Amino acid sequence: MAPPPLLLLAALWAAGRAEPEGANRSLSLAVVLPERNVSYPWAWPRVGPAIRLALEALERGDPPLLPGPLAVRLHFRSSELEGACSEYVAPLNAVDLKLYHDPDVLFGPGCVYPAASVGRFASHWRLPLITAGAVATGFSHKREHYGTTVRTGPSAPKLGAFVSQLHAHFNWSARAALLYADHKTDDRPYYFTIEGVYQELQEALNLTVRYHIYAPDEGGADAAMHFLRASGRVIYICGPLEMLHQIMRLAQRESLTNGDYVFFYVDVFGESLRASATRDALKPWQNKQSQDVGLRQAFQDSCRRWGAALGLGNEQ
Repeated sequence: MAPPPLLLLAALWAAGRAEPEGANRSLSLAVVLPERNVSYPWAWPRVGPAIRLALEALERGDPPLLPGPLAVRLHFRSSELEGACSEYVAPLNAVDLKLYHDPDVLFGPGCVYPAASVGRFASHWRLPLITAGAVATGFSHKREHYGTTVRTGPSAPKLGAFVSQLHAHFNWSARAALLYADHKTDDRPYYFTIEGVYQELQEALNLTVRYHIYAPDEGGADAAMHFLRASGRVIYICGPLEMLHQIMRLAQRESLTNGDYVFFYVDVFGESLRASATRDALKPWQNKQSQDVGLRQAFQDSCRRWGAALGLGNEQ
């Protein structure tokens, strides 16, 4: 297996440093990622095997671009506190890794708040920081704070640019509605993800963009449906899959899936396509704990009409 390009670049940089003649060339890699909570796409149990395979390839001298095999040292610290991302544990561990191991490259964190702090440190240290997360728009400000941060995964600005292209292609030039959950107890992933869509549509395309925060204790799905009816025909939903299910059930019941409304579910890491106890893989409409056939019908109707608009006929 060939190592990922960014890791290869770090290895080439480390191998090219001035070292005493005859000394073994080495690569020191520091990792600050969630250790146990696999709900994060960048958690160590999920990305660690790929990184280890890449390191093994580098130790063998793969690929031939390298001047020879590298002695690789990996140092891991968790970014978690009680199972969640911690905006003070991660920076402290990053400082310890820099102080005691002086790494050549740093992987993680992925959560926005810890990544913001560690990214500023990495820029000050002139240390490459590679992360699959850090989706927020603010990380695009390279000159100010994040000059050495490299994002390998999806980001809010890229999502916004994609949405902008959709609106330009279909001439959706009037307004859009954003419905999202905002869980402030952790990393606010839905807020930072939908941020890119909001900024691109409002600032770049000058659309009228309305938004509503989905709050189960403050009207829940009923309040959300009232907002959607009043605010737009092009709708972006960003939140837990259960929230999407509730919205789509009501949308089907109130005839919003008949082609007058377009629904987009924003799930940049594809978590809704993973298998779980309530659904099979690639079936986000499925809920094995419920006999509600309306949910599947809502997805089916929306996909059929959207497919027809794209020229795909009636294929599902």
